[in-house]
Amino acid sequence: MLKLVLQLCFAALPVVALYVAATKRPRRPFYRSVAILVLGDIGRSPRMMYHAESFAQHEFETFVVGYKGAEPTALLRSLPHVHFIHLTPSAAFIPHLPRAAFLLVAPLKVLFQILVVLHALFFRLPYTPQYICVQNPPSIPTLALVQLFARVRGCKVIIDWHNLGYSILAIRLGENSLPVRIAKWFEQTFGRRAYAHLFVTQAMKEHLSKTWGLQGRMVVLHDRPPRHFHQSSPSETHELFLNLPPFAPLMDSFFPKSSRPDSTIFTEMSSAPRSLVTNTGTPYAPTLLPVLRPDRPALVITSTSWTPDEDFSLLLKALAIYEHRARAINGPVNGAGDVHVSKKGQLPKLLMIVTGRGDLRDRYMREVEALETEGKWEWVRCRSVWMSSKDYPILLGSADLGVSLHSSSSALDLPMKVVDMFGCGLPVCALDFACLHELVQDGENGVIFHSADELASQFESLLTSFPEHTRLDRLRDSLREKLNPPTYPNTLPSSTWKWGTWTENWNRVVRPLVDERHTLSR
Repeated sequence: MLKLVLQLCFAALPVVALYVAATKRPRRPFYRSVAILVLGDIGRSPRMMYHAESFAQHEFETFVVGYKGAEPTALLRSLPHVHFIHLTPSAAFIPHLPRAAFLLVAPLKVLFQILVVLHALFFRLPYTPQYICVQNPPSIPTLALVQLFARVRGCKVIIDWHNLGYSILAIRLGENSLPVRIAKWFEQTFGRRAYAHLFVTQAMKEHLSKTWGLQGRMVVLHDRPPRHFHQSSPSETHELFLNLPPFAPLMDSFFPKSSRPDSTIFTEMSSAPRSLVTNTGTPYAPTLLPVLRPDRPALVITSTSWTPDEDFSLLLKALAIYEHRARAINGPVNGAGDVHVSKKGQLPKLLMIVTGRGDLRDRYMREVEALETEGKWEWVRCRSVWMSSKDYPILLGSADLGVSLHSSSSALDLPMKVVDMFGCGLPVCALDFACLHELVQDGENGVIFHSADELASQFESLLTSFPEHTRLDRLRDSLREKLNPPTYPNTLPSSTWKWGTWTENWNRVVRPLVDERHTLSR
């Protein structure tokens, strides 16, 4: 059924192309312009937003085509060369039907997406762009539509390979299922040719160039944090937690007592030392500034899309093991309202914050609520929050430790969440998979685990005697050295300075492919 629908849909594409070609005369692509197609929420597609920012900062007229949802970055919204073309979601056209009607609704959604994307590319763009950059996955139907548009209008295709779409589908349906085999054929057929292929890892480049015989320029563009990602100051942390809603319920006895605006659960106001005096010789009045509280819990962060390729149950098991170890080492919490200040050799209370949205969120958070309500957790709390693009880096920069549960459906991509954490100077505990070493060096910028037991052991090792955390400080210092390279990188090994920012990485890798003025000036 699915195969038949796909064949019918894409068999109609040449007819649509002929109609468009006949009714709208092709024009020469407009110099220094780009269309960036995201078949998803623009505001939840950070890599494509960063592409758009980079193009626009180099004076490319940049058209971002995708669904409206989360707010894009403030920089992207402020750049004068950026224009948004929002796609109509299929939900607005197709009524909500029971899950049993999936086989009826899915083909309608694909057909609707084809019409909406073709209309946006052929009729809503004011002119033909010089380049069209598409994110993959999703592969169906975007790869075929972009190839059609480029063939009719004469622009150049850039495919940004985040992962392999068919491998994500295989998690649910199995690698040998008919839909997965069709998806793989589709992705390979329409993704083979492009002006340029951008890959998130060296492993993905080598695999696809060898097994699929890709044609076009091929470069590796590792994800890098944008410039505004940094370790948060106590003032930024203080402001963030003043404005966050309370972490209720079951939090009053877990957190240290706070009184807004003088303190939060992580910060308090303290007098800043003054060595200066006024012109009259009178000492300056003491200045109150936020500082981190010594009795704060350890703040651990993970970001997830709540999908099957990230096993959240593994994290819950690790937190349960940590709870058991904390009780064994520290003893029970002594009554309501008693706030434990960890001493040397002891473990702190641990607040796990999970950011992101997804289908499995409610199921797992119900499990967490049951564990806390039944009194099985005294030293651990877990909360799910949704952060704006403005507050998310501040939260990461305020945390003590990050966790990545990304397992990679293809074993060829890397988790963007870890890049964001590194940009904020945050060491990570990362679940191991084939090419993780391209991002996480065990013992240098983070630690690698394979099981819930290992993750719990890492929590214990890194957080013992918190907030004095010698091993955690060593990881943070090592990470800081990589993210803040010396002034003259050419005199140092590449591993010392290759991190940089997204802007530096994009200018080095992508700009020579798209900017003729830059190429000629070199």
